[in-house]
Amino acid sequence: MSANIASRLETGTPFLKDLIADVNSGQIKVPQFQRQFVWKEEQALKLLDSIASNYPVGSLLLWRTKNSLAVERNIGAFKLPETDDMSPTDYVLDGQQRLTVIYSALAALEGQDGFDAVYDLNEQCFMESPEDFDQTQFPLRIIYNTTKLLNFRSGLISYPNAEQLQQRLDGLIDVITNYRIPIVTLKELTVEEVCPIFERINSSGTRLSTYDLMVAATWTENFDLNDEAQKIAVSLQPKGFDDIDGNVVLKCLSAIKHKGIKKEQVLSLRNLSKEAMDSLVEVAKSALLKTVDLLKTEFKIYSWDFLPYEAIAIVLSYIYSKRRTFDVEDVRRVRQWFWLSAFSERYRGASESFVSQDLEAIDAYVIDGAEPKKSFGNIPTIHSFKTLSFRSNNSRSRALIILLALKSPRNITNGALIDPEVALSNYNQKQFHHIYPKAHLKRIKALEEHNSLANFCMLAASENNEISDDHPNEYLPRLAKVHGEDSEVVFESNYLPSPQSVDYSRLAYPEFLDLRAKLLLEAINKLAQGNSP
Repeated sequence: MSANIASRLETGTPFLKDLIADVNSGQIKVPQFQRQFVWKEEQALKLLDSIASNYPVGSLLLWRTKNSLAVERNIGAFKLPETDDMSPTDYVLDGQQRLTVIYSALAALEGQDGFDAVYDLNEQCFMESPEDFDQTQFPLRIIYNTTKLLNFRSGLISYPNAEQLQQRLDGLIDVITNYRIPIVTLKELTVEEVCPIFERINSSGTRLSTYDLMVAATWTENFDLNDEAQKIAVSLQPKGFDDIDGNVVLKCLSAIKHKGIKKEQVLSLRNLSKEAMDSLVEVAKSALLKTVDLLKTEFKIYSWDFLPYEAIAIVLSYIYSKRRTFDVEDVRRVRQWFWLSAFSERYRGASESFVSQDLEAIDAYVIDGAEPKKSFGNIPTIHSFKTLSFRSNNSRSRALIILLALKSPRNITNGALIDPEVALSNYNQKQFHHIYPKAHLKRIKALEEHNSLANFCMLAASENNEISDDHPNEYLPRLAKVHGEDSEVVFESNYLPSPQSVDYSRLAYPEFLDLRAKLLLEAINKLAQGNSP
């Protein structure tokens, strides 16, 4: 962190009462991009117990700025008053869930919705407020109401252990009213300065992103980036791609506008007028519609889940913003770049700068027709391909799935055509089959990779159980016999060696991997040279 930014960090440890007062006055607000309150009762009670035990509960991170962001004028279920938005406001970047519990438990009015808790003075524990109060259960929402607090304390005198109960109540009140919570405030930082800090926040496993921040930073009464992104998502709905990630939309917009997706280029989008943004969104919408059409027709990709990298969608949308249609040569070049990128894991961990550089290279290669100045990657060798493990979230595995789908595969069990759109739109591990079953490989203690890419074929889930963990030297010859004259077609459609040239009754796993990897890589090489399947 630069010294300039560090000098604008303010730390403090206010009392809970003062924190609540700032929320009530509108000084502290929750930006619209923050997720809704999701904590469970157990989590909320643990937080209260930590406070009562004087344990640290973590700090809150606030961003103080005069820039008006889209805000939810509530904390959890509680509507807060309107403010004039003239003074600097502290927006909650991290700690919304904790703040909501504190506000709901200690500041809300009795009977209001939201998390409501009591402290059982006999059991010495917190619990969610019951419908019928026991007179020894202290309602936390009256802790800052002096009159009600004193009346409750006086009411304890009727109990045999009154002195003990009052001591416990006094101890609880003393700890809570004197409890301080650390707050870090980022003062008057720009969006560019807040972004790198913001992106590293990981609250309860939910990572906040540049898109979330941009949704807030570009919001006005007449313009909401989230609405613009939704327009694109809705346009993709008929094609089954409406679950497009907001960050991908943002990067597509930046790529089309600036031929780059570097942080400063993405953030500069907030300076566009509503008219300019509306126009950009229309271009992006059209480009993404053409992108998903290409993904479906050329690559048999029917959902974002099977796209090897989001960078591919960004690059394609950029190209389609420049070119309405692709001719045969354009498709050949796109095909070459796609397969090389996917199987070489070109965009694995790629920075925004790297993808931006590729936009330049792709612009020259596809749009201008110039020969590439650099390679887009290399496909694996036979040896490395055999050792690569099949994992659905891995780019090479996704590329293999697409490769198999392009072959119009048939179920090796009954020879029926597999519908790739069904198999890939509703991805299920059972849609793919270990040709040499994993249980069999464990039994024979095979040293080679059991989950090798070369050991998978596409198989309808309904047929998978028929093979189960059968011995491959038994079930493969049996299936070849069952298919008769069609066996060549069925096996070839799955990139399996021909049963006419291979004795599957004797074929050992290492030899099978060699033969299958060779067939698959021949097909990959063909595609990586820009040829059709």
